Amino acid sequence: MCRYRAGMLTVTSVNVNGLRAAAKKGFVEWLAGTGADVLCLQEVRAEPQQLPDEVRAPEGWYVTHAPAAAKGRAGVSLYTRREPERVRVGFGSAEFDGSGRYVEADLPGVTVASLYLPSGEVGTERQDEKVRFMDEFLVYLKELKEKAAADGREVLVCGDWNIAHQEADLKNWRGNKKNSGFLPEERAWMTEVFAEFEDVVRALHPDVEGPYSWWSYRGRAFDNDTGWRIDYHVATPGLAGRAVKGYVERAATHAERWSDHAPVTVVYE
Repeated sequence: MCRYRAGMLTVTSVNVNGLRAAAKKGFVEWLAGTGADVLCLQEVRAEPQQLPDEVRAPEGWYVTHAPAAAKGRAGVSLYTRREPERVRVGFGSAEFDGSGRYVEADLPGVTVASLYLPSGEVGTERQDEKVRFMDEFLVYLKELKEKAAADGREVLVCGDWNIAHQEADLKNWRGNKKNSGFLPEERAWMTEVFAEFEDVVRALHPDVEGPYSWWSYRGRAFDNDTGWRIDYHVATPGLAGRAVKGYVERAATHAERWSDHAPVTVVYE
């Protein structure tokens, strides 16, 4: 297992909903104060050269940005306190490797990845795209787990998976049974993922609603905690078993939010 400060590995994942906008609303200050060893960002929506210096290449971090070929869409990034042994953008998909949805880095003893799974919309090409992505990505996940095991490594895939797995993972589950993000086939797919990997935050909070990590900007969703838990730490069982604390860094007030998602942080021994 990798050696980090005080023998702990702290990993944070957050969908920033546009990093340039988030940087102006508080992300820079949050980044300066975080104790994370690894930071996984999704929905960056910017080319690296469009980002301010303190976000593109902040002091003390090794950063890999994987923007989408389509300008202003998707985009994932990985920030690590120590230099990765290897970095990979995409997962070998002809369709999706240029879409800014996956980047992984090998650190001592563990492969950490940032994932932004397509959001989808029932009855549209966006949902078809989401299903194609899910089909390809599950195959890759299983291969990644096998390869890592052969190398004596653990795997951690963090990010916005855009699917609530269980009824406890969204407040208004009854009203969302026919909507993308809570479709039976999507939830069944997540069950397949969790047959190979562990849902770390759920394992740490087995009998609670949430903890939610996304709230719509519409209405009073945040104030009423009418949220979804779609941002996951998905880990191989060996690493998941070392998770000692997991929590959502929920802003104190609606006005203090710099994204419609909140950071999800897990501390691993």
